[in-house]
Amino acid sequence: MFQILNKIRKTPRLALSLEELADAPLEIIGQEVEASVKKLFGGSFAIRSVAAGSSNAEEQELTALGNVYYDIERFGIRFVASPRHADAIFVSGPVSRNMVQGLRHTYEAMPTPRLVVALGDGAIQGGVFRDSYAVVNRVADIIPVDFNIPGDPPSPRQILVSLLTLFHDLERQEDR
Repeated sequence: MFQILNKIRKTPRLALSLEELADAPLEIIGQEVEASVKKLFGGSFAIRSVAAGSSNAEEQELTALGNVYYDIERFGIRFVASPRHADAIFVSGPVSRNMVQGLRHTYEAMPTPRLVVALGDGAIQGGVFRDSYAVVNRVADIIPVDFNIPGDPPSPRQILVSLLTLFHDLERQEDR
């Protein structure tokens, strides 16, 4: 019995080595995101996701941001159902012809100031569906885009790091 307790006492608390932790500082990124959200948005940043013709890969990565590993709500970021409650819209996929009017209405329903983020290669440049009869190509062809997050699809970590970059850009603009 004492041998087991002694072993538990001597075992280090970290399951990962310090080198592995240096490669994956999600908590540090999250703390910076949280500080930026508090400074720029008063502690809460609301996102409305719009699938404008994507393959749902980007939406799955956005959904993963809410799982127990990333849990972005602890950093002050949440997804909302209404564009009227959103600070930003994340548009994924090349804009299909059927979604042009819906995307415009969503954009117009948002309060100002508003941010538009093109999420994934399809939203940024049209992806593999570029110049197809069914799509209008890029999101920027329909509404003004403030920030691009490249990838096919971008990982949840890449989305979080890109959000941090966006927030730092906004802070620099605010300081001017």
